[in-house]
Amino acid sequence: MLTPKMASVVERMARAGHPSMATLTAAEAKAAYEKGAGVLEVPKPALARIEDFTIAARDGFALPARLYAPSDAALPVLVYFHGGGFTVGSIATHDTLCRVLASRSGCAVVSIDYRLAPEHKFPTASDDAWDAVQFVAREAASLGLDGGRLALGGDSAGGTLAAVCAVMARDAGVPVALQLLFYPGTTAHQDTASHERFACGPLLDEALISWFFGQYVRSPADRDDWRFAPLNAEDVDDVAPAWIGLAEADPLVDEGIAYADKLRAAGVPVDLEIYRGVIHEFVKMGRAVPEALQAHADAANALKEALNP
Repeated sequence: MLTPKMASVVERMARAGHPSMATLTAAEAKAAYEKGAGVLEVPKPALARIEDFTIAARDGFALPARLYAPSDAALPVLVYFHGGGFTVGSIATHDTLCRVLASRSGCAVVSIDYRLAPEHKFPTASDDAWDAVQFVAREAASLGLDGGRLALGGDSAGGTLAAVCAVMARDAGVPVALQLLFYPGTTAHQDTASHERFACGPLLDEALISWFFGQYVRSPADRDDWRFAPLNAEDVDDVAPAWIGLAEADPLVDEGIAYADKLRAAGVPVDLEIYRGVIHEFVKMGRAVPEALQAHADAANALKEALNP
């Protein structure tokens, strides 16, 4: 099922012999992911503005954030949440991807370092994400941005957070032009056909998914909360239009399709792209996998059309 170049990447990963994060402590997994995150990335685009700042969460914690902008104009903005199973990942691990999205779309991107498990259990990540969205929408002018043209995005667990925040934004009356979701997690349990088909990977397998969620949830009941599983949201009527990019050889592909179907059934415009022959996290493999470059272009075009930078 994998493209030749994707298969070559998977083979090289296997030869490298790195232990699965599921066999590590959370601290070791965080360090391992940070070390390997940029290996297959495209070169980092240069941008006119890259600025670090903090956002006050509801409990007063200072959430790190990083602004990327291709110019000094008052640009529309994508609030972006990194992937990593709510347990690993950071602004640093997704620095290149956020630079690419800003450079290719002409929009600003604000990347959020929400707090991670196991130190911070559910629903801390979704609370932090929503606090960040509200801040950017409210204070965009102080950052030199146009908060009236706002998109939400993320990959994997970050896609979950973006989808959740799109529902919260609808309920709060915060206008959102687009939700940009790379292979989001949307279901309460790993019970789809694609989870069974790719239970042994490659890269993301059942053991690792269970390990991630074991770090994050407080009890099995958390899995049924719609803030963990957006497919459980009571309704998604009138949420922001969605661009959803999925990997064909990914345990999460079926739940991504199911969420696209849920949105469409509610009358929400959805652009669904399934990239054939690639695996989870492929969008961070642009040095080796052409489909990543296509996904970058497609996502950037969706942002351009929605936000008109």
